[in-house]
Amino acid sequence: MTSFVDLTRPLAGRVGRQLVVVGVLDMATRLAAQAFLTALPMLFAIASFSPAFVRDELRRTLRLLLGAGGPVLGQVDEVYAGGGQMRESWGLLGVLMALVSATAFSRALQRLCERSWHLPRSGLRSVAWRWGAWLVVWVGALMFQGLTRDGFGAGPVLGVPLQLTGACLLWWWTQHLLLAGRVGWLPLLPGALLTGLGVVVFSSASELWLPRSLRLSVERYGPLGSVFTLLSWLILFFATVVVGVAVGQVLAHDERIGRYLGVAPPTE
Repeated sequence: MTSFVDLTRPLAGRVGRQLVVVGVLDMATRLAAQAFLTALPMLFAIASFSPAFVRDELRRTLRLLLGAGGPVLGQVDEVYAGGGQMRESWGLLGVLMALVSATAFSRALQRLCERSWHLPRSGLRSVAWRWGAWLVVWVGALMFQGLTRDGFGAGPVLGVPLQLTGACLLWWWTQHLLLAGRVGWLPLLPGALLTGLGVVVFSSASELWLPRSLRLSVERYGPLGSVFTLLSWLILFFATVVVGVAVGQVLAHDERIGRYLGVAPPTE
């Protein structure tokens, strides 16, 4: 009689090889760097020209992550409350440059999806608009993160399922968009479920230690300490994303799962 260990050993081997090919740490570090250097400045640039309610919701999302107080959140509050001063400091050209630079983040995500599914790079003409489209949807998702987490006033009973559903849908759509439709929707579902569940669990757990770590870093090393803490958090966050997307591809090709998704098993 075949044991559970015998059944899972080939799958575990394929997962291990996939994680080596994708390069979890390298890819997570690249995504974290792009998010920190290009995506975060883009959020501040968008806030400078956005209505007050958009700035308030983005600040609410950051408050959930960074905690209710502390020097780091105080600096963020000052930036988002700037309004007219922010518009003067950024300028329209600065905002456009920030938006263009932020496509480096979505390009890095595209590379993750292509590497996980062992596909060549897409042609520039077919994917250029997808980088901007992903950023628009991502900012919208961040803006509603606080409302979703609160269940639109109903509390965690509704908020947690909504958050999980939203995260899974976002990463399902992300893969399909950035792969330029070269992989069908059903095969992408395992990766979406793994990634969505992973980022929600990781973000929730981060609320227990990240605010305190940020506060201690600022107290010990000044503003530079918060930079290192945030970068470390981003690397761990995107490691969760990389593992979810990469392992999802392996699960989609597993014989027991792939038959329901219309995916042929590996030929090895």
